[in-house]
Amino acid sequence: MWLAFAFCLGAMGTQALAQARPATAPASTAAATANLPKPEAPPPGVDDLRKQLDAIPQKLGVDDDGRKLLNDVNAIGSAAEQLAARRTEELADLDLRLAGLGPAPEKGTAPDAPDVAEQRSNLGKQRAAVDAELKLARLIAVDAEQRGTDLIRQRREQFQTALTTRIDSPLSGSFWRNLRNALPGDTARLQALGRDLERAASAAMQPGHRGAAITSLVAALLLAVAGTWLAGRLLVRLVPAKLPTGRLRRSLLASASVLIYVLLIGLAAQLAWSGLEVGGPLNDNLQALAQATVRLAVFSAFVIGLGHALLSRKRSSWRLPGLSDDLAKRLSPYPWWVAILASLSGLITEVNSIVGASLAAEVSVHAVTALAMATLVACALRQLRTPVAAPTKDTPVKETPTDSAADDSKNDAGTASDAAGLSERPVWVGLLVACAGIAIVATVLMVAFGFVALAGTLTRQMLWTGVVFATTYLLFQLVDDLCEALISSRGGFGERLHKGLGIDAKLLDQASVLGSGVLRVALFFYMVIALLAPFGTGPDEVFRRGSSMDQSLKIGDLTLAPQALLTALAVLVAGLLLIRVLKRWLVESYLPNTSMEPGMRSSIVTLLGYVGGVMVVAAALAGLGISVERIAWVASALSVGIGFGLQAIVQNFISGLILLAERPVKVGDWVVLGTTEGDVRRVNVRATEIQLGDRSTVIVPNSEFITKTVRNMTLAGAPGRVLLRLPAPLDVDAKRMRDLILAAFTEHEGILDTPAPVVQLEDIVSGTLTFLAIGYVSNPRNAGGVKSDLLFAILESLRSAGLALSPPASTSVAPFTPALATDGATGLPTVSVPQPQASSGDTRPAAG
Repeated sequence: MWLAFAFCLGAMGTQALAQARPATAPASTAAATANLPKPEAPPPGVDDLRKQLDAIPQKLGVDDDGRKLLNDVNAIGSAAEQLAARRTEELADLDLRLAGLGPAPEKGTAPDAPDVAEQRSNLGKQRAAVDAELKLARLIAVDAEQRGTDLIRQRREQFQTALTTRIDSPLSGSFWRNLRNALPGDTARLQALGRDLERAASAAMQPGHRGAAITSLVAALLLAVAGTWLAGRLLVRLVPAKLPTGRLRRSLLASASVLIYVLLIGLAAQLAWSGLEVGGPLNDNLQALAQATVRLAVFSAFVIGLGHALLSRKRSSWRLPGLSDDLAKRLSPYPWWVAILASLSGLITEVNSIVGASLAAEVSVHAVTALAMATLVACALRQLRTPVAAPTKDTPVKETPTDSAADDSKNDAGTASDAAGLSERPVWVGLLVACAGIAIVATVLMVAFGFVALAGTLTRQMLWTGVVFATTYLLFQLVDDLCEALISSRGGFGERLHKGLGIDAKLLDQASVLGSGVLRVALFFYMVIALLAPFGTGPDEVFRRGSSMDQSLKIGDLTLAPQALLTALAVLVAGLLLIRVLKRWLVESYLPNTSMEPGMRSSIVTLLGYVGGVMVVAAALAGLGISVERIAWVASALSVGIGFGLQAIVQNFISGLILLAERPVKVGDWVVLGTTEGDVRRVNVRATEIQLGDRSTVIVPNSEFITKTVRNMTLAGAPGRVLLRLPAPLDVDAKRMRDLILAAFTEHEGILDTPAPVVQLEDIVSGTLTFLAIGYVSNPRNAGGVKSDLLFAILESLRSAGLALSPPASTSVAPFTPALATDGATGLPTVSVPQPQASSGDTRPAAG
């Protein structure tokens, strides 16, 4: 991550503020450093690595540079690990070549040919030498790791000792007498460094080098001033035009501006020193000064760029935190003051370290820096507590043409707090402000009582904590916006995933939130490590240890390594994605071109999903080092619990597999199970979904289909049947009535011609004729509608023909209800049955 790289550079600049010892290493350290392998030199052997490791002092001295020694030890350990890796490959190659020669002849058997025996002997000697060197390299790597751990412990002890050291208070006269006595010597040392710098400048301004020197200085000035201004304008114009509307534009603009500030200012500082180097190589003191100034310039650029990006004084719609315009305007000068103060104090500290200034000078610098930084932080806190005037209706609102992200800022918490500054700030912000106030008071008291080193450390930690929290906040916003734009269904890429792969939108949103949470945890981990960086641990060591993937967690016989966890996660995600793509291809492309029924297709796709899921999970567990034998052992251990508590679930699971395999019931079938009748919509492993006629869904356990009687209306593709029983009076014209009923069946377009419909006289009971009419439809689901149409048609034809049905009728026709009347004489109800009018062609009496 490029922003993390800039963050690391800033950490290096802050660490330079904490160094109060001379940077010149002793002779032993210089010798150990000189013996380290050069990148161009051939790889060192075990003897060279052992000599280099032995040259590192066992115990840190007062003037030893612990960071440099620790870097040397780490470099030796890395070289030893690389050598061990190379020797491991050579050993495997030698074993392969020896295996190619075959086994060595046993005693009493025919010996090898002379050339084979000679080759076997040479390979054996080479193998022994390589194996010995491999073991020595591994031993050196272990010794280097132990030596590095011991150096870290000693550095921490020295750091703690330096913090608790008490000197003369600046309020006492002895403090100023010591400073006055050391002033002549410190002045002479500074003058010597100034003469070195003057000689380098004079050499660069010689006629042969003057043009290159001036060009470098002018280029550095243009990069630092015009370059940053032009880059800021270009970013503001390009980001809205190239990126779609969303919060990602704001966080990317802020991150890019910080990166550009760091790169341009760092390059400008390097160009400025390159202009002095054209007259000749610089001496050691000037080279150390050049490196320190470049680091401090990078750190200052990082602080200024970070403050400019987060406060965004001129473009409120691009501002990430919820700050009012007035508060952002009042806080905007403080990143500059913090950068200037940190750079000046760091530069003076580096100069004191280079020239070997007196202890009084170093102590005075720390005291002044601590008081100045405490005063600056107190002024910033006072700005936070200053009340903000509420905007009135007449207050004009300025908008710039480039503020096209105004709609994006509505999604942030700043919308609620813009009118009141920080009135609704989070709890952790209030805690930081309270801790900063306490630290300011403690700093002043520590300086007054002579604990200058502790006071300087506390103020540097305040500055570093603010930079770390601001950087973490920016990175939090960036990862949230990236996850939302790339994974969420609301982003363009997530929308393509939703449409192209059929991934559910809610699943994409969940993945976006989960990915953002994982990245936030990782950033929080590095934030905690970075907060501890000034306490004796450099940023290079912090990120090296934080990014180390060689650690593992052992639980019983199972070893969980980060590589194994990442591998298992990658296998799981890639496998599930591949299964989803394969299922989508089968459903949309391949299976529709086959002769399989829709139910069969659904069963195949479902089984493929379950089998593929089991295989992917097994592969992911294998990536974690969990073999199939371990899984079987766990399954056997859980068998008792499954037998007692999960037997119903297991029964339904096995029943679901039987349904998917034998397919007595498939998707699309019309089934009758007890009182449940409907269409099968989905067959899962545990239960089956049946849609009823009223569009409701009944979820039936799969075991019901295996253990109970099920009527499948469409299993063999049988046509539906329409059956009518129509009663008629005994004196009705039976033949004519049969012809009318048969004509109604024949004329209906839903009735199949084969088998042909039939109308029979089923029975004569109690003076009533019963006609049985049977017709067939192509689909049983159409039987109800066809039956209704037939009844309407039959009733209409019978009424037209003057025929009638006799009650009671076992059809869907509602029985006739006579009107009730009251007898005036008796007061009892009487039945009045209207007599139907006979048609002109019908002379028979109507049925009573």
